Amino acid sequence: MKQALLGALLFAATVSTVLAAPDQLTVDVYKSPTCGCCSKWVDHLKANGFKVRSHDTHDVVAHKARLGVPYGYGSCHTAEVGGYLVEGHVPAKDIKRLLKEKPRARGLAVPAMPIGSPGMEEGSRKDPYEVFLVNRDGSTQTYAHY
Repeated sequence: MKQALLGALLFAATVSTVLAAPDQLTVDVYKSPTCGCCSKWVDHLKANGFKVRSHDTHDVVAHKARLGVPYGYGSCHTAEVGGYLVEGHVPAKDIKRLLKEKPRARGLAVPAMPIGSPGMEEGSRKDPYEVFLVNRDGSTQTYAHY
């Protein structure tokens, strides 16, 4: 009887852990309700296995300030996932890398809206751009280069 109860408790703990894990991949996106490239970036995340909650707002700047996006690193949308900020058109693979490596940082940023980044596709044109790691002190360093 005790073994059955212990087994049931262990099973319940395992199931709750497994069911809770996907929530870590939920991305909350704060965007203008009229921005088409933001919606394309959301589609990119979904196609790469993320659960996305879109929050249409006319005050994306408030979320940038709350999450600590450094001046000059802003873009058209701001997101958060797993305790990190994600600013702009950051590729899903870099977000997955961030969540796997778990650096002591605020998150990632792709300033402006580079052509060829996820959500900013225009034919075969791909402008070079960098994904920056935003450190806790607000400084940045290159995380990936495209």
